[in-house]
Amino acid sequence: MLTANEIRDSFVKFFESKGHQIVPSAPMVIKDDPTLMFTNAGMNQFKDIILGNHPAKYKRVTDSQKCLRVSGKHNDLEEVGHDTYHHTMFEMLGNWSFGDYFKKEAISWAWEFLVDVLKIDPKDLYATVFEGSPEEGLERDNEAASYWEQFMPADHIINGNKHDNFWEMGDTGPCGPCSEIHIDSRSEEEKAKVPGRELVNKDHPQVIEIWNLVFMQYNRKADGSLEPLPARVIDTGMGFERLVRTMQGKTSNYDTDVFQPIIKAIGDLSGKKYGDDPKIDVAMRVVADHIRTIAFSITDGQLPSNAKAGYVIRRILRRAVRYAYTFLDQKQAFMYKLIPVLIENMGGAYPELKAQQGLIEKVIKEEEESFLRTLETGIRLLDKVMADTKAAGKTEISGVDAFTLYDTFGFPFDLTELILRENGLTADVAGFEAEMQKQKQRARNAAAVETGDWVVLKEGETEFVGYDYTEYETSILRYRQIKQKNQTLYQIVLDKTPFYAESGGQVGDTGVIVSEFETIDIIDTKKENNLPIHIAKKLPEHLDAPMMACVDTDKRAACAANHSCTHLLDEALREVLGDHVEQKGSLVTPNSLRFDFSHFQKVTDEEIRQVEHLVNAKIRANIPLKEYRNIPIEEAKELGAIALFGEKYGDHVRVIQFGSSIEFCGGTHVAATGNIGMVKILSESSVAAGVRRIEAITGARVEEMLDGFQDTLRELKSLFNNAPDLANSIRKAIDENTGLKKQMEEFKKEKQAQMKERLLSNIKEVNGVKLIKLCALMTSPEAVKNIAFQLRGEITENLFFVAGTQFEGKPTLTVMLSDNLVAGGLKAGALVKEAAKLIQGGGGGQPHFATAGGKNIDGLNAAVDKIIELAGL
Repeated sequence: MLTANEIRDSFVKFFESKGHQIVPSAPMVIKDDPTLMFTNAGMNQFKDIILGNHPAKYKRVTDSQKCLRVSGKHNDLEEVGHDTYHHTMFEMLGNWSFGDYFKKEAISWAWEFLVDVLKIDPKDLYATVFEGSPEEGLERDNEAASYWEQFMPADHIINGNKHDNFWEMGDTGPCGPCSEIHIDSRSEEEKAKVPGRELVNKDHPQVIEIWNLVFMQYNRKADGSLEPLPARVIDTGMGFERLVRTMQGKTSNYDTDVFQPIIKAIGDLSGKKYGDDPKIDVAMRVVADHIRTIAFSITDGQLPSNAKAGYVIRRILRRAVRYAYTFLDQKQAFMYKLIPVLIENMGGAYPELKAQQGLIEKVIKEEEESFLRTLETGIRLLDKVMADTKAAGKTEISGVDAFTLYDTFGFPFDLTELILRENGLTADVAGFEAEMQKQKQRARNAAAVETGDWVVLKEGETEFVGYDYTEYETSILRYRQIKQKNQTLYQIVLDKTPFYAESGGQVGDTGVIVSEFETIDIIDTKKENNLPIHIAKKLPEHLDAPMMACVDTDKRAACAANHSCTHLLDEALREVLGDHVEQKGSLVTPNSLRFDFSHFQKVTDEEIRQVEHLVNAKIRANIPLKEYRNIPIEEAKELGAIALFGEKYGDHVRVIQFGSSIEFCGGTHVAATGNIGMVKILSESSVAAGVRRIEAITGARVEEMLDGFQDTLRELKSLFNNAPDLANSIRKAIDENTGLKKQMEEFKKEKQAQMKERLLSNIKEVNGVKLIKLCALMTSPEAVKNIAFQLRGEITENLFFVAGTQFEGKPTLTVMLSDNLVAGGLKAGALVKEAAKLIQGGGGGQPHFATAGGKNIDGLNAAVDKIIELAGL
């Protein structure tokens, strides 16, 4: 029986024998494509080729691509663990042709690999073909069907509808019919009862799709119409885990050697056995699937967080923790202990897992512990909601309460339902779903973008000239209109551009494009599918006029200084903290820089100072930039250039060197380090488990900060008569102030004692009650409270103390009662609440002591009299 690793290897070797170039998997986390957060299909890394933005280096390509599907139309998350074949992270085996072979070869090679190489029984295979769409003028894909007829009987070739058999990249863009290959893994007895063709695409767990052959031959325009693609593309994707299941004769993906070692480790850690209880089995499958997703995401540079891609990863991790908590009795972090077995099984194919093992384990452990605390908090809150619901005589908690637990406190709704069932209660599911729908609608409205078709003025590709020029003669290749948040913008593609498009943490350039007729502001430059796009609020009126593209050089220079400084910081941090430091993210703007790096404890003030001194020394050394542009990647590695985990590099790369600092980088940089001026680190903080963040400024911003410090120091000195030793003068003033405060406290105590003695000497007895009334100006509420409690300590029976005082322009009522008066029916809180109306305020408190504040000082005496009246004294 072939192992999973052997099956993966046989696929890429087979297509290599057919003239395909084997390429490595792209990172699962996508950084420079605003349309996607994660790689969800093998074709993602080739989008710029398919869209015609970049020429294909190889006409035929094959690989095994790690993918993640948890959002959008590919959202399998809730099925994961409950069935046997859906996953969050999975591998997709694929082969591509860019304008080379098409349907005939794709179909015949798929058959050859499955039947001749892997020896799958052909009678178990079925193929679907697009049935056509009369409303779009599309006929049945008879071409694909005719090729399949050469390999399988007609009753194994099944028509499929547009949903299943017409593949589209998005609302617009390349698309075309596809042909899915399904396999029937049922027993011979079951096959005899019901033919496999009747179960294709019917969600039968043993009749599943394993390979999809996509024939991209059309372009979908914004108006919905189709036009033929100039260069047709073959894009196939086969589910690796499903293929392994087939080859190993299993009925579940989780029974293969892809997952079984992890599931066994889960059993060893939890003391549970796989196969004994369906609920435990689901939990084990969830954890086994999700631990792969989380580990690969962290490896590719995406840490769990509360925003965008990071939130998706956190949600997956928390789903696994919740299943382990509920069904595996794991009340402590344990998933991080599965990383060694994951690396043992997948580290050969993906060595980056081993390289990042320490960080992966640290991040997962801290996230687990954090969410377990959240679960405990949620359970306490739910306990209160359940108690309130039962007290009100109800058996259902509101959808709003359930949604608040979910949205505000991260408490999963299905866990809420589970706990409610155990306590004989239910949740208003419809109400919860209505709240969820409102939230989704808010998110959709915020992210909604209406994109028009590209208007092509002339064919061509964009050439970036910004490393050498900040102004360059150019012309418009194409443009389109987009609408977002009631704002209309235009995306413009130039044939040559000096504008740097946002990527690698560096923000995009701004500036203008100028013709003899007009000047158009470029407010940002983004990269979409490797294509630099210039964003403007208006289009030029003369679209075909020769233009100059001019970058805002002040902003560019400030960005370059900050970007070069991140390289120097990276090196200095490794020198001060150790070689374990690796860049985990950055943000470079004209005003500041942000640098995230792996480190497992707070960086001390002394270490920060050492880093600053090292970087500033290199700035003063004015080290010239040494740029290696478009060199082979192997040559770059020989130079010792540092690459980032989770980045996809081509065969040729750019390397930036400042002395001993050598890094892969596509950003803009200073000509020499002296142009940075100086660096000042503003803060150091934690952003995730094992990841720290430094924020810093350079150049003129440092000057501005130092000017501010100097102005503050000058002002402080003037307050202390320009004392030569300012620190000592401040210390002396603080000591004097502390002494004066002590004297004031003693004086206050003395005054309170005097006031208490006066009150005791003026007690008025009414019906046996010792009435003490205080009406005083400028007495603090705290002083009155102290006096009240002192009186209560001395007069243990029949004490009725009422005070009407003011402090800092605000009136206060205070009532203190002895316990026997409270037992007799008097309530201090009720008395002040009613009387407070006379001072335009409100208040309350305990039965023996209460206060009230208000706005109307003139009503104080009347309020005191009202309290005495209400008490019947």
